[in-house]
Parts: sequence; C-alpha cells; structure tokens
Amino acid sequence: MVYAYNVTQWLLFFYLYSFVGWVWESCYVSVKKGRWVNRGFLNGPFLPIYGFGAVTILISTMSVRDSVLRIFLLGMLGATVLEYVTGACMERMFHVRYWDYSNQKMNLNGHICLTSSLAWGIFSVLLVEVVHPPIEEVILRVQTSAAEIITVVLSVALACDFTQSFHEAIDLKETLMKISESSEQIRRIQKRLEVASAFAEQDYEERQQKFREKLAGKTEFLRNLEEARRLQQQRLRELAQRLSQTVESGKHRAEDLASLQEALLKELQEIGSRTNRKYRHAARQLRRNPGMISEKYEDALREIRRMMRRKK
Repeated sequence: MVYAYNVTQWLLFFYLYSFVGWVWESCYVSVKKGRWVNRGFLNGPFLPIYGFGAVTILISTMSVRDSVLRIFLLGMLGATVLEYVTGACMERMFHVRYWDYSNQKMNLNGHICLTSSLAWGIFSVLLVEVVHPPIEEVILRVQTSAAEIITVVLSVALACDFTQSFHEAIDLKETLMKISESSEQIRRIQKRLEVASAFAEQDYEERQQKFREKLAGKTEFLRNLEEARRLQQQRLRELAQRLSQTVESGKHRAEDLASLQEALLKELQEIGSRTNRKYRHAARQLRRNPGMISEKYEDALREIRRMMRRKK
C-alpha cells in the first residue's frame, strides 16, 4: 500500500521516475531536433519534474485506486498544479522559460495548457494501473540497507548536479542581462545621433530660408549684380561654417557610437569565448533546453544562440 512506503522508498521512486522522464524527454526532443539532446535542467540523466510529478500523482490518488476516472482527474490536477508552480518559480528566478505552451490553445501564462494537463491525466492512469505495480514490487523487495546506500549515493550525486546546474542557470541570467544592457546603451546613443542629425538638417534648412528672405528683402537696394553675388557667397560661407561645426559635432557622436559598438563587439567576443565560464554554462543550459524562451531578454537569448551556431 502507498501509505506504507518509508522515506527511502519514496526517494527511490522519485529517482527512478526522474530517470524514466529524462529518457522519455531526451528521446522525444532528440527525434524532433534530429540530433541528441540531453534534456532538462540538470546535467545528469534526471528530470526532477517527472519524479515530483510521479510522486504527486501517487500521493494524490492513493485513496481512489478503485476508480480510473478519479485517478485521471486527481492525477491531472495534482501534476498540473505542480507544473504551473515549477514553471512560474523558475521563470521568476532565472527570467527564462524552460518550457512554453503559449502557442497551445487554452494555456495559462504559457506554463500549462489543456493538452498537457490531459496528458498528465493519461500518464496518471498508466502510472497507477500499469507501470507502478511491478516497480513497487521490486522496490519493496530491496533490502533496507541496500536501499539506504543507493538513496544516499543518488542524493549526493543529484545535490552536486543541482548545485552546478543552478550556477549555470544564474550565469545564463547574468549573461543575458549583460548583453541586454550593452545593446540598450547602443540603442540610446543611436537615438541621440539620429536626433542630432535631424536637428542639424533642420537648422540648415531654417538658415537657408532666412538667407533667402534676407536676400529677397535687400535685392532692391543692391545696385549691381557683383554686390549681390558677394553677399550671397558671404552668407553661404557662414552657413557652410556653421553646418561644418554641426556636422563635426555629429562626427564626434558617430565616433562615440563606433567606439561603443567596438567595445560591445569585444565584450560579446569575450562572452563567446570557449574559455569563458559563464558563456559555457549558458550554452549548456540552452543545449539541454532548445525550446527555452525569455520575454524580457529574447534578443539577448537570440544573440547567444547565434554565437553558439558560429562556434560549431
């Protein structure tokens, strides 16, 4: 009976179903991508969301094992809540989504959708009625001392893997923020240069118009054509000098922009270096989660993917 499981047995179930979930997800995503994908948040062959999902289903359905419909409904509800909470917490913490259902009908904030929930319900029935009974029988036969040793070894390995993967996710977040901030600075200077250029053009047109007006007003007082040409050339020289000063100011702004762009390029090259720890960590997370998205840092995420393709 489920209520008779001890902590060690629950942990063995968790590790086993985490491994099975990793096999399923990795094979499924690898077939879709046409290449092997070590799927999941962790580096090792475990997908904890499936382990937690299986344990949640087993606990939530322990009192309704005689009804397939109740197993379906309670298992679906429990796993769906778990998936939503996990997805929302990870996005809030790392600013990226490790899975996204936004393109699916009847989704909630992209973390869960009707199709996924129904799949969890079907999985619940298969788990409780077909998969779990033989696994339960095997686990219950394992000697207590052997089960405890296996549990301790797997717990230590998973804890180390989680620590490393957590740091990788933080490095990915920091890399996205750094690229995004640099790109925003470039955009601000570009905008200033556009505004300066617009003002320079407007100033030139206004001065031309004033010159034409003054010239028209003074023409009747000019006694010969040479005087008119001399005045026109003088005014044009003044306008050219002022325009040159304005353009020179724009050149300085352009030089500032070019300097900043060069600095950003060097920074991106440094980030993209194979020896850069944060880039390597960010790349690992993206390779294991090719469907990852980020509403806040989507442009930066696209830039990292572009660098990864260039490194191949």
